[in-house]
Order: sequence, then C-alpha cells, then structure tokens
Amino acid sequence: MRDAADLARKDPKRVVGLISGTSADGIDAALVEIAGAGLEARVRLRAGLTAPFPDADRAELFSMFDPATATVDRLCRFNFRLGELFADAALAVIAQAGLRPGDVDLIGSHGQTVWHIPGPDGATLQIGEAAVIAERTGLPVVADFRVADIAAGGHGAPLVPYFDLVVFRHPARTRAVQNIGGIGNVTYLPAGCGPDDALAFDTGPGNMLIDGVVQLMTGGAQAYDHGGAMASQGRVHEGWLAELMADPYLRLPPPKTTGREVYGRPFAAALVEQALRRGLGPEDAVATVSALTADSIVQAYREFLIPRAGLDEVVLGGGGSYNNFLRGRIASGLGLPVYRNEEFGIDGKLKEAMAFALLASDAVAGLATNVPAATGAAGPRVLGKFTPAPLAPATRKG
Repeated sequence: MRDAADLARKDPKRVVGLISGTSADGIDAALVEIAGAGLEARVRLRAGLTAPFPDADRAELFSMFDPATATVDRLCRFNFRLGELFADAALAVIAQAGLRPGDVDLIGSHGQTVWHIPGPDGATLQIGEAAVIAERTGLPVVADFRVADIAAGGHGAPLVPYFDLVVFRHPARTRAVQNIGGIGNVTYLPAGCGPDDALAFDTGPGNMLIDGVVQLMTGGAQAYDHGGAMASQGRVHEGWLAELMADPYLRLPPPKTTGREVYGRPFAAALVEQALRRGLGPEDAVATVSALTADSIVQAYREFLIPRAGLDEVVLGGGGSYNNFLRGRIASGLGLPVYRNEEFGIDGKLKEAMAFALLASDAVAGLATNVPAATGAAGPRVLGKFTPAPLAPATRKG
C-alpha cells in the first residue's frame, strides 16, 4: 500500500500514531487497528510505549523552545534528528506488537511543537521530519496536522476533540473529556452531539507548571509530583491562589489555546519566587499551583460549558489523571463523577498517540478531522501532509 488512494480502500488498517507532547519527556507511540472511517470508526489499541528522549537530545529539544537558542541551523538539524527518534519509536512499537513494518499500513506523526502562535495571524511549527520517518520505516506518513486549520483561520488546536467525538460521544449523557498533559484541554460533548455541537479549548495550565515548580522547589531531586503526593501533604494558600486565578487567559472565552510560551519554565520560576516570598515550603507551593490547575478547569466548566447543556460526568486523561490531588479537587469542585480514560477502554497515556493514528487514517480517506467549533477555523478541513513510502527498500542508519 503506497499511495493514499490504496490506503483509503484498506479496511481495517494498522496505523502507528506518534506524538511528543508539551511536557517533552518522550515519544508516545501507539499501534492501533482502525476499522471504518469518520464518526463510525472503531479504534483498538494493539501495542503502545513511551520512548524517553536521550538526555542530550532532550536538552537540545528544550533549547528549541527558546528563541535565543533556537538558531536556524540548530533547528534545521534537530528537525532531522527528531525524525530519526520518531522512526525508532515507530519501529519499536511495531516490534512490540510482534509485527514487521510491512504488516503496518500507515504512520500518523504529530511531531513536537516548538512554537505555537494562536490568533488571527497565527502560525505554528512542529518538527520531526516526516520524510526521515518514511525513509527509516518504509511506511507512508501523514504529519503536520495543525497548519491547515490555522490557514483556515483556526487556532490549529486542539485536535484531539475529533478522537473524543468518535470514541466518547453518548446519546444520553453530556461529557467533558478533560486532558491534563503539559496544558489542560477539554472536549465538551453534549448528549447526542455531532461535530457542530462539540466544543473544545485549552483550559489553562496543566502538569507543565506543576512539574516546573516541583523541580525548582526540590532542586531537581523530583521531576514531578507522583500521584499528587506532595500536593496532598501541603496546604493551599487561598490568598495566593485567588491572585493566580485572576490570570487573564482563564477569563478568555473559547475558542482559545495556550502553551509553553505562556506557562513554561519562566512562569514556573516566577511562581517559585512568589512562594518563597510568602514563606511557603515545597508541599504548600505545589499544593497551591496544583489547585490552580484543578480550579481553572472547574471555573472553565462553570463559565463556558455547563450553561450550554449541563454536564453529567468528566472523563479525565493525560498524566494528570493519575494525580489524586487534581482528580479529587476537580470532583469536589464540580460535585460530579470523574472517571479515567481507562474506565472506557482507552489507555490515558497513549490516547493522543491513538488520536493521531485516527487523524492519519481519515486524512488518507479525504475526511475532515478538525472540529471548527473547537478551533475557530472557517470550516472543516482535511488535516495533515502525506509523505509516501520510499519506492526502494527503506534505509537504516548505522
């Protein structure tokens, strides 16, 4: 299967989805089997893994997030290096499933966002060269999903709502499907909804800000708050939390997106300075910043979602779904049940990788996969750029 037309006719398909998210701690790879297409598609996970970045590559990646260090030559070179790492992750998950590359039909790669500019003059850049992935694996690749939506006047994000619509919509229950990754984002699915009824946006900070405060307050001894243990041992500073909740982004109506450009390491460093001025220890600082993530989600639901069509339940995914402090505070703030993706048969750690496998599969079928009500685009668009498999056998480095 080499061209898009052949791929569109293949049913079911085996597709690898790849993504490195806002936290940039590694590459998530999911091998899924997809039967059908569009809203009636059925997605089944066959294998999945997270390939951590080698230390030197992670350090170089973080330098790509800083305009002062992301020089043109370094960005150019690392785009290809990241393609190699994405290809390695794809081959690893194929092997984990007990398959060979020739048993797989397609790869969908989100890549790594290094800069994202939402708004009317928006732009975005994801790296991880698709041609390198195709060359190393011998498989066709769909990548660069965000740009078509931005060209149509949208934010280019969030894109996972299409997957949420396919997997989580319910004829009688209204659901908020909340991801807490580096950034928090929600897909709102009113009972019986279609693409025109769904709403999605970034709720605000997520794990990225909590992780940054944990790392700075512990001198690097801890990378993140495992299970929310630090936050649970601390006390929320209510006065400081009220100041943090006055963040202008949290009051903006959707559609809206945000990212590392706002809530990255400089923001975390500023919060640590504020915590120290207040005489707060690590546990109290982490508790208060974690409360900011949880309460910003609750506030977003009360202001922008519940008035539309109510809310019956929350489905929580991403790394933050395993943080008991966050989950408990969201549940108590809303007075509603909060479930995890796993309770619906979806691996929360691999959901986004699965989503980009689905987006790639529907792209070769010529189907629109943005949700304009979520992104603000002028209309439905087919997302992603198609890179065919090499005509000659795939090459391997080394």
